[in-house]
Amino acid sequence: MTKRVKATINPSLLVWARETAGFDLTAAAIKLGVEDEKLIAWEAGDDQPSIAQLRKMAETYKRPLAVLYLPEPPLTFQPMHDFRRLPELGLRHFSPALTLEIRFAQQRRALALELFEDAGDTPASFSLETTIGTNPETVAKTIRDALGIDHAMQAHWREPRVAFLAWRAKIEELGVLVFQASRLENDEASGFAYWDDVLPFMVVNRKDAYSRRTFSMFHELAHLMLRQSGVSDLDVEGPRPKDDERVEVFCNQVAAATLMPRDTFLREPLIAAHGAGAREWSDEDVLALSVIYSVSREAIVRRLLTLGRTTEAFYKRKRSQFAIEFQRQKQREKEKNEGKPIPRNMPRETVADFGKPFVRRVIENYHLDRISLSDVSGYLGVKVRHVPGIEQQLGFA
Repeated sequence: MTKRVKATINPSLLVWARETAGFDLTAAAIKLGVEDEKLIAWEAGDDQPSIAQLRKMAETYKRPLAVLYLPEPPLTFQPMHDFRRLPELGLRHFSPALTLEIRFAQQRRALALELFEDAGDTPASFSLETTIGTNPETVAKTIRDALGIDHAMQAHWREPRVAFLAWRAKIEELGVLVFQASRLENDEASGFAYWDDVLPFMVVNRKDAYSRRTFSMFHELAHLMLRQSGVSDLDVEGPRPKDDERVEVFCNQVAAATLMPRDTFLREPLIAAHGAGAREWSDEDVLALSVIYSVSREAIVRRLLTLGRTTEAFYKRKRSQFAIEFQRQKQREKEKNEGKPIPRNMPRETVADFGKPFVRRVIENYHLDRISLSDVSGYLGVKVRHVPGIEQQLGFA
């Protein structure tokens, strides 16, 4: 029988690749189809995987095979702070899916910087800044002034997808890269942000409803204004370190105040008609307000609570009701679509996930012969045949 050829590698590369991919030892062994003891032996240098097994490890950990042959583990990107709720205040682990989304987003930013440099351009600095002690209403006014959005313009959108795209474009004009993650489950993270004074980025969960994604963008924008990088959770309930809880509450308040400015919100005819003493609101009224501001019904009720127009009991009751309705709707959609192939439009998905500024920079460099068509395919993670469709999405064709 032919003896298997072993891969001669530094075992520390295997530990680095697994850990930076977000796998614990048992989960990695299961994915690789080997016993825990076998993987432990490889990582300790007591044994070596075959070349075929090393190839499977590279695929599982989403690393080029050549990287696993390096003499030493490469430097990794800056880690993300975890602002999410923690199970009983214990350490929370980033899943492989979340770890991969963070890595991809950081790689895109690094690539964008290279493309700017190749073109001899300098990206604009991100200048908005605040502190945790600033009144969220004041921060919100600063944001709206910087974006140049008034209530008449916002009220005209009246559709969550339209509002999300409009707000996203305005935030991108501030020099922020806005990406969408398609691999994250709704309950793992609402989004994350990476701060730098040049080309900071945020990532929102594409599996969330558009109204929640919009709220996430402003939550992450508040993080960037605080000069913070981290993974967020919009839900303020649940245990977390006190300092993190204070930050998350602040970022939620800024997002709410930006989307629903206090004075404008309280002047709404529907709210004014109820009077300052109103504490109960019908589902029809809450829905009508959510349409005007293109936010979720829960965001409306929470804003009413913040502004003293309802009670904590009413908010909790409605929050529970909306959560049940969401789960039922999600189940109905799952049953409706079960077994049906989901049609995909790769050019549209690419622009939606990467954002127009990033994709446009890639395509412009291609048109100027600074990068090849193969480079474009690799940078955007699509087949070459989809590039013309992407150009059309951006108005190049």
